[in-house]
This record gives sequence, structure tokens and C-alpha cells, in this order.
Amino acid sequence: MLQWIVIFAVLSVVAGILGFGGLASTFAWIAQILFFIFLAVIVVLVVAAIGVFNKVKRL
Repeated sequence: MLQWIVIFAVLSVVAGILGFGGLASTFAWIAQILFFIFLAVIVVLVVAAIGVFNKVKRL
């Protein structure tokens, strides 16, 4: 997923340099949405890992 964020960010910059403002803002918006989804998934996985670690540690 992080790879897609980088791809859309680069496409946004290239489209902005070439003068395609609408397309650049769309690519930037997609990259931003993917970043926040990626961040949420990472947070959920870290919380789950902490829970599993605490459960195993009690045994």
C-alpha cells in the first residue's frame, strides 16, 4: 500500500509540473486517502500485537 502512496504522490507532482492542476489535485487526494488508510491499518496491527504480546506474557 505504501508503494501506491508513493506512485500517486509522484504522479501528482509530475501532473502539477506539466500544468494539469485538476489531475494533480486528484492524485494528491488519492495519495492522502491511501496514507490515512495505511496509518489506520498500522495502528490496528500495533494494538493487536500489543494485546497478543500481553496475553502470551501472562502465560
